[in-house]
Amino acid sequence: MKQKDLRENIAELLFRLTSYASVLGLGGILFFLLLKGVPPMLRYGVGDFLTGTVWHASKGEFGVFPMLLTTVLVSLGALLFAVPLGIGTAIFLHERAPKRLASLVRPGVELLAGIPSVVYGFVGLVLLVPWLHSVFGGGGDSLFAAMLLLSVMILPTIVATAETALAAVPKSYKEGALALGASPMQSIFQVQIPAAKSGILTGIILALGRALGETMAVILVIGNSVALPKSLLSRGRTLTGNIAMEMGYATSEHQGMLFASGVVLLVMIMLLSGLLQWQLRRRS
Repeated sequence: MKQKDLRENIAELLFRLTSYASVLGLGGILFFLLLKGVPPMLRYGVGDFLTGTVWHASKGEFGVFPMLLTTVLVSLGALLFAVPLGIGTAIFLHERAPKRLASLVRPGVELLAGIPSVVYGFVGLVLLVPWLHSVFGGGGDSLFAAMLLLSVMILPTIVATAETALAAVPKSYKEGALALGASPMQSIFQVQIPAAKSGILTGIILALGRALGETMAVILVIGNSVALPKSLLSRGRTLTGNIAMEMGYATSEHQGMLFASGVVLLVMIMLLSGLLQWQLRRRS
């Protein structure tokens, strides 16, 4: 019994240390980012930085509003495509698909999550951009191309979380709805999905977080023009794309303003996380 207690205590200590290490690592990243990004942003002016429409490092102009707007539009547009498709796929796999078909579709969806983002970007550049150019003109590299590509990239997250949430709904909910005369579709959309709302919302928020932070794939298909988008077919540049493209040669103030862009992204992600926690508490 003493040896068993010793092993239990050692395992508990190891788990505690790993959790502390994760928190310390996250805290170190946050401290470094805030240390490098907040002072330059304060010197330049938070309002001018967030609302400025011109980014010209050589002239000392650092307005991120076009890139901030592009980031939000591309991420929300990707959700617009991915959420219905992802939830529909989850419903099909959980409720309607034969076991053999589900065993083929589910690994295929999971495989999408393992493909490197640069491969997505290359496929989008070679296939998606020329196709959009042939249909709409304008070169094809645009916000719309980035939306379509991101929707495929975040799809596995939505499918996995939505299917898990549906599987967690007690079977008695479905059986009770059917016993009261509801059709299978009524049971799914009026009973099971509302009961799984928290899990589905978690997946959507996580997918939005990935869309906001995606870099390489978006760079290859969006056109990378620092300008206010006039339509979905306009070229643009996201905050992450701007950081990746300019950090390699940025110095002094320019580098500081790129770190400030990272702070803006950090705040957006923290707001999303807070929204998720608030929603989960409210549901509880």
